[in-house]
Amino acid sequence: MNYKTDIVQVSGRGSAETGASHWFGERLKSVALIPLTIIFICIIAPLIGADHSTVVGSLQSPVKGFALIIFFLVTLKHLEEGLQVVIEDYVHTRGRVLILIKLNKLFCWTFGLVAIFAIAKITFAA
Repeated sequence: MNYKTDIVQVSGRGSAETGASHWFGERLKSVALIPLTIIFICIIAPLIGADHSTVVGSLQSPVKGFALIIFFLVTLKHLEEGLQVVIEDYVHTRGRVLILIKLNKLFCWTFGLVAIFAIAKITFAA
């Protein structure tokens, strides 16, 4: 998607980065998180206080597993992009910005992979 006006495209002015598409992507993910959060709550809320075997038995549905994986992927990508904006806005040393952005990505990707592995293990366990 190209959000630049015609005059900016012709003159070559404007942002050298992808600010508008980044902004639009954040908004799109936040809107997608509304139904995903409702689905997440509907799946997890009945399991509060249940024993381990009940929780595992309830989460062994592939539909529930897929919904949980999508929820965590979208949530963590939204978190990663949101924290990146905060880092870019409030950290003023270029080296620190780069290090913090890398640590942010490492944290979000690590947590996402662990969450996906755990959900897949519960969902597809024999």
